[in-house]
Amino acid sequence: MTKDVVALTERMPDPWTVLAGLLSGGPDKLVNAAAERAVVQLCDEQGRPLVSIEAPLLVQVEGEAERLLGATAPPVPFWWTEARATTGVEDAARLAGTFAARLAALAGGSAWPREPGRSLGVVRTEGVAVAPEPAAAQPAVDVLTDRVAVVIQDRPVVAMTAWLSDAFRAAAEAELGLQIVTPPGTTLSPAVRDGLSGWPSRWVVQDERDGYYDGLTGAVLRWQSGLFAPVEALDATPEDPRTPVAAAFRDVAATGERQLAVTFRAVHPADERLVLGDALEAVWRELAGGPPAGWGTAEPANLPWSPARLTDVAYARAPEPSWFVVVGGPQRPGVATVRVRRTKAGVEEEVTLAFGYGADEEPPLDALTRTAEVLATRHHLQSMLVQLRRARRDLAVPPWFEGPGVPVAFVLGAEEVRAMPGDRARNTPLAQRPLPLGPKSRPALYYPLPGDPSDLAGWADFELLMRHLKGA
Repeated sequence: MTKDVVALTERMPDPWTVLAGLLSGGPDKLVNAAAERAVVQLCDEQGRPLVSIEAPLLVQVEGEAERLLGATAPPVPFWWTEARATTGVEDAARLAGTFAARLAALAGGSAWPREPGRSLGVVRTEGVAVAPEPAAAQPAVDVLTDRVAVVIQDRPVVAMTAWLSDAFRAAAEAELGLQIVTPPGTTLSPAVRDGLSGWPSRWVVQDERDGYYDGLTGAVLRWQSGLFAPVEALDATPEDPRTPVAAAFRDVAATGERQLAVTFRAVHPADERLVLGDALEAVWRELAGGPPAGWGTAEPANLPWSPARLTDVAYARAPEPSWFVVVGGPQRPGVATVRVRRTKAGVEEEVTLAFGYGADEEPPLDALTRTAEVLATRHHLQSMLVQLRRARRDLAVPPWFEGPGVPVAFVLGAEEVRAMPGDRARNTPLAQRPLPLGPKSRPALYYPLPGDPSDLAGWADFELLMRHLKGA
């Protein structure tokens, strides 16, 4: 299993501190720079990497170390430095641990994971065997075939780190799937789950009873023909190609925790007054009582919330699309991903957001109408879907069945309502008529839907509404 180690330090590791860490393998180890010099690698005598070390990241958002590592970090701001050991080399894992321990000792802080008796001494790695190219060329990839790139992760939460984001990008450019392999106790961040939506990308969970299974669908998997793929059930037929579902995916006790999921798309005029993130902040204030805590281009989210700075980054990347992660504070767990791209219609902002609630907490469903009206009248809303689902309060994605969300409401923006022929948008087959939002001459429409997570009839109503609006 791959070994990731993180140093959480009060002070930025200066060049001498980093040098002391790099000497953990002794003075004869080679040092190489990769990823446009954002990654430093300790290499063997042949120049193959043993440990890849990312540039230190200044984290100014409280709670990110707790959310992603289950670790206690120094008070914000603190520095986050990751080291990743090459797969299958035991001494490489010790080398990464010693590097992080030296940084923590010299820059003040701690190394994750905490391991008693971790030595600061030189780690001898003579005669080790390192994976050849091309697997070693990408720091986050452990196995590379002509069909998929495989990443092995052993951490409490697999997050969309800069390394993993690069692996997703590299796999997409090579027209490969990305498969993430984890032990049973690992969860995914919502950002990583959303990135695994296309076949043959998947989350592969190790399991004592079934070997491997898909953490998002439960399908039992085997390594075959260069990738992890579902196993056919014994009674499968060409007409009914069934796949067995892992017992660990089904054996789940209800906790009473819930999530309120909001997905919306806004299309803004492409002018100099545009500020991206304002729409997301408006939703956050209405549903959580305050603005987001922080944002970033990867996890951990390291920057204090600022729509202006987010807009600057998206503008600098244009016309290429941009992706951001936005997080809330520990009091009200919230995670959002924001995709921004330029289209013929303007600047499209697509947001996927979720808030978590405990068994004794009620989601603010009474605030949804007001939230929709704010988006429709001030932020060029195109459409919005709100769902309520039985899922973890901390928003981490577990490797077992949590059940689908049930639609609570759907909103159609004013321009989309106006483009509908006749009075189709208002006269729907639903029992409840839509609620107009905004000016009477150009209203958006709010469609209430059943929101009980125990009643999947909400999806039937939603599908009926979609078919009606499309004229089917």
